[in-house]
Amino acid sequence: MADETANVANTSLEARRLELERYKAKLDFRKFMWGTVVAGVTIALESPRQDDVARLIQALDAYQGALYPAESNHLLDLSRLAAPDVRFFVARRGGEALGCGALRIDPSRYGEVKRMFVLPEARGLRLGKRLLRCLEDEARREGLRCLRLETGIHQAAALALYRAAGYVERGPFGEYGPDPLSVFMEKTL
Repeated sequence: MADETANVANTSLEARRLELERYKAKLDFRKFMWGTVVAGVTIALESPRQDDVARLIQALDAYQGALYPAESNHLLDLSRLAAPDVRFFVARRGGEALGCGALRIDPSRYGEVKRMFVLPEARGLRLGKRLLRCLEDEARREGLRCLRLETGIHQAAALALYRAAGYVERGPFGEYGPDPLSVFMEKTL
């Protein structure tokens, strides 16, 4: 009986060891993948008045224009993105602009997330999450107590990103009016 119990224990221990080895192999593979894919991506405050950034904004405008009518697109143009009350971030790899996001500082002292976009070929690299974190960190540095945003009902990935980051739905704010194609959200910092 003791030999049988020892064999079961050894078998169970061996099974756990193999499971741990498989788990470690998966982690090593993920580290390798993230190290090669994400390494070299930088996110920094930049001027939106750069040719490659303008192309990024044009791609965003085309994307949103295909999803929503003009009256439901609340866009800041390049000159507005360069205003003193806006902080504009660009994600780059090897000098190539892959994504962007902006923080508009409202005079009533809340921040608004604007122009969040990642090129389709760069999606899956978690750049949206990293850009959003940069905007939140900048808002905290500016002494803002909350961030608000407007996004569209047809942007499931954006909605999931914001919800996962702690944003909750709220009513229209600022100059926005009710729009059945809009989702308004807020996060307390």
